[in-house]
Amino acid sequence: MRPAAPNRTCPHEQRPDTGQRRHRRPAPHPQQRLELLLIRRAREPFIDQWALPGVLVNGRCADASLDAAATRALDEKARVVPRHLEQVATVGSASRDPRGWSMSTIYLALLCPTTVLEGDDLRFFALDAIPALPFDHTELVAQAHARLAAKAVYTALPLHLLQPRFTVTEALGAFEASLGQAVQHTTLRGRLERMKDKGWIVDTGEKNRPPMGRPQNLLEHRPQPGKVFVFDRSVLV
Repeated sequence: MRPAAPNRTCPHEQRPDTGQRRHRRPAPHPQQRLELLLIRRAREPFIDQWALPGVLVNGRCADASLDAAATRALDEKARVVPRHLEQVATVGSASRDPRGWSMSTIYLALLCPTTVLEGDDLRFFALDAIPALPFDHTELVAQAHARLAAKAVYTALPLHLLQPRFTVTEALGAFEASLGQAVQHTTLRGRLERMKDKGWIVDTGEKNRPPMGRPQNLLEHRPQPGKVFVFDRSVLV
């Protein structure tokens, strides 16, 4: 996820905040976890503190929609290209920004685990060890994380945290990191087979060659533009 910080706005202005996450699997014995992308604030209030990246939206901006503004935030501030982007919620009040009334629209952005950051003002933090965040960004991160966890139960959304080619073991790690609990290997394999039947996943016929362990079949995720595959049953049953 990648979060974005709220700016001072008038009541009719909205600023997309992008919560950007990636899935990190250290080798050789991976510990499943999510990481959150933060940006160091370059101005007051809360100068030099880590926060969610975002952009201001008003009548002087060329954005045709909130989605376009979120994409601009990812391009100009986070400087990353997400594998998935979706709107989570809109929040606003007179108390969330010390400068006055503000409104923000939160987005969830999922990144490839090999994403490379451009600039010293950007950094990934383990989701369970993020620093104190300014404004109400801690609550915004919690909302975006809850969305990911809820959708991981019945959709293939966690696959967007992986590279396009992946193994079943890697998929299992992404689902468990998103859910925060164990998933049965056979259950997930069955859901992936259903995706193969529908053309959302293909078997490449190739195998990965890990430094330790047995080679595994490589699958390829082929999502339909703007859609996420929905399972007929929960991955937890």
